[in-house]
Amino acid sequence: MSLTMTAHTESPPDEARLARQAIGNAEAFAELYRRHVTRVYRYHMAHTGNTKDAEDLTSQTFMAALEGIRSYRGEAPFAAWLMGIASRKRALFFRGMRPEVQIEAADQIPSPGLLPDQEAGQRLQLESVSRALKQISPERAEAIILTTFGGLKYAEAARLLRKSEAAVKMLVLRGLQDLRERTSLSLEVER
Repeated sequence: MSLTMTAHTESPPDEARLARQAIGNAEAFAELYRRHVTRVYRYHMAHTGNTKDAEDLTSQTFMAALEGIRSYRGEAPFAAWLMGIASRKRALFFRGMRPEVQIEAADQIPSPGLLPDQEAGQRLQLESVSRALKQISPERAEAIILTTFGGLKYAEAARLLRKSEAAVKMLVLRGLQDLRERTSLSLEVER
């Protein structure tokens, strides 16, 4: 059985325009919210393991994005800028606590277009991956979470993790190898 997670972070050409419009146009920001709320929620769910905290952090992330929208320059995809905010909100949430990677509930938002039996199969696979993620290094788990649940490219994750792109690729590859050793799943990250 294969669980393929593909990152789609190519910013549609209109996202930079939408971000500029969002400075004074609530509907433009609402469109950016609709496009990215699932990825941000899954990222936070992967870290907190509980719906309430993930919802609170998602809300905080988007409030901070709205307040700081003027600082988005369009040099990187909007998703990468937004995930940087999400990462900082997560860090503040866990300040003073050792974060435990729990992604049991990150799969609760169904993937668009999946039939119920496909969704159930994916949920079972993700539960297995979730248990295994708790057993690998937090650094490898974070790289996997950013590139799969967060949908970032290696270069974007590298910027957030303050590592080289090659280092992030290595973290993901070694993390996936660790997961393969702990599960019967075949995991792939397509870039």
